[in-house]
Amino acid sequence: MVAALAALAEPHRQQILDLLLDGPRPVGDLVAALPVSQPAVSKHLRVLRDAGLVDVRVDAQRRLYSIRPEPLRAVDEWLAPYRRLWADRLDALERHLDRTAHTEGEPS
Repeated sequence: MVAALAALAEPHRQQILDLLLDGPRPVGDLVAALPVSQPAVSKHLRVLRDAGLVDVRVDAQRRLYSIRPEPLRAVDEWLAPYRRLWADRLDALERHLDRTAHTEGEPS
């Protein structure tokens, strides 16, 4: 999971995964959609592949990349307690703001 988190820390890699959400895509499509060079896209894809986040298959002269959901599921499971922590804190903030708005609205 650490490799997946490290790979996901780079914004262009996040963009690549976003582009792959709709299904497998060749490198050329990814290059056309990103503001980086073909060699840079290839390096990002190698990092994503090494982290287990994408698969590649050869289709004639093209390499098609697709998302592997398993490592993302592990990251999601690891993040779950942190989401609960933030949800609890946001709920407490909402209750506090509701109480504050209610008491400020009352005449003195």
